[in-house]
Amino acid sequence: MEESFSKEKGKCGQRSAGFSSAGEDMISKLPDSLISQILLCLSTKESVRTSVLSNRWKSLWRLIPVLDLASSELPDYNAFVSFIDSFLGFGREDKSCLHKLKLVIHKCENDQSCVTRWIDFVATPKLEHLHVDFGLVSRECMEVMPLSLYVCETLLHLTLNWVSLGWFKSVSLPRLKTMRLESNIYANEASLQLLISSCPVLEDLNIVRRPDDNVKVLRVHSQALTSLSMRVGGGHDDDEVYIEDFDFEDFAVLIDAPRLKYLTFDYELSPSKVISNSGSLTKVNLLGCLCLWDDLVKRKFFTSISGVKDMNISYDTFEIIKTIMPLAQFCNLSCLEAAVLPDSLGSLPRFLESFPNLKSLILDLCDCTLTLREEIRLSFVPQCLLSSLGFVELKTSCCGTPTKMEVASYFAKNAVMLKKLVLHLSMLEEKSVVLRDLLALPRRSSTCQIIVC
Repeated sequence: MEESFSKEKGKCGQRSAGFSSAGEDMISKLPDSLISQILLCLSTKESVRTSVLSNRWKSLWRLIPVLDLASSELPDYNAFVSFIDSFLGFGREDKSCLHKLKLVIHKCENDQSCVTRWIDFVATPKLEHLHVDFGLVSRECMEVMPLSLYVCETLLHLTLNWVSLGWFKSVSLPRLKTMRLESNIYANEASLQLLISSCPVLEDLNIVRRPDDNVKVLRVHSQALTSLSMRVGGGHDDDEVYIEDFDFEDFAVLIDAPRLKYLTFDYELSPSKVISNSGSLTKVNLLGCLCLWDDLVKRKFFTSISGVKDMNISYDTFEIIKTIMPLAQFCNLSCLEAAVLPDSLGSLPRFLESFPNLKSLILDLCDCTLTLREEIRLSFVPQCLLSSLGFVELKTSCCGTPTKMEVASYFAKNAVMLKKLVLHLSMLEEKSVVLRDLLALPRRSSTCQIIVC
């Protein structure tokens, strides 16, 4: 299968670095182990091309402990299968020496299933990195992961995209530190819960769910987890239409991870989210559409994350918060980024009252070119403006100048400790005129620097 790569333009048979002035091949004199380390710096495709250099090089690429390949890099799917079979050397007595296997596969309905047996072959005893990505594939074409994967005791990093995780009774992944699961199908809720909870040193978990993944209540129980990211999405171009076909009424997320520091919900549509033992939370991102069932669930959720130090919220999240203000006090929060719709700017001061020690605020003023339904009234001054807020950035390129000027004026006039006020303008706005008006604003802080960009 080497010919599939070596025929392409830019092959490695040309004399270049590594040859002496007399034409002597210096690199080939190196031991196989050292040449293998050199080949590790190349992609799998480039490594295979070295097989045309000489008889000595013909099989050296097979010694590399890394295989990183996409089916699109070969003429067709069958050629891809033949190449992987050849690389893994089926029929040998000794197992593959692979440390890392990454496969990106595009297959059709009638293409043979091979990935299950490949993983079963390499899952022991040295595999540390496994990445399998089938891209967009129908549910019927998904390949089932072998049982040997769940007891691969050397595995450190696992990524599974668009595969089926079937029935398994036990899991032993004692070294696994990072796991990404995207658009997979699971046997049931219990199997996914078992997979997560049976990784004793798992630190980073990223889950992208399908509405039809057989999991309605997602339970994340981990004593070691420090970073968790969750979203719902089928991976389709028409994702929103695809998701709207499903009823999320019975969906829920239950998180019990006492060491969790970083939490991201991105378009997470489960109406119930319960977080226990959240005392270690440092950074929370609430992005896209955030679904919460009722006012009681909303209040409990925001109370459970109120110890966070850094938070980023979407305008959907801000709209949810508006319905239950005042929030619990976020006394540890020092950095906040929030997207706010024009009709919600009047709620901004009351919103900021929940963050008495806020030091840095970034506001994304969404769609402010729209005509405001009512005049923005920014009169109330929250505690953070009087005692701690030192940096404000108004971040957008679509917001109308009058709105931005009013918000900028509010902070300049009322923030006692403000050191820097940054205002982003669109290309159509006259920066010199705006800057002149800004510089004329009365400032509560004598050290406040105004920057227009």
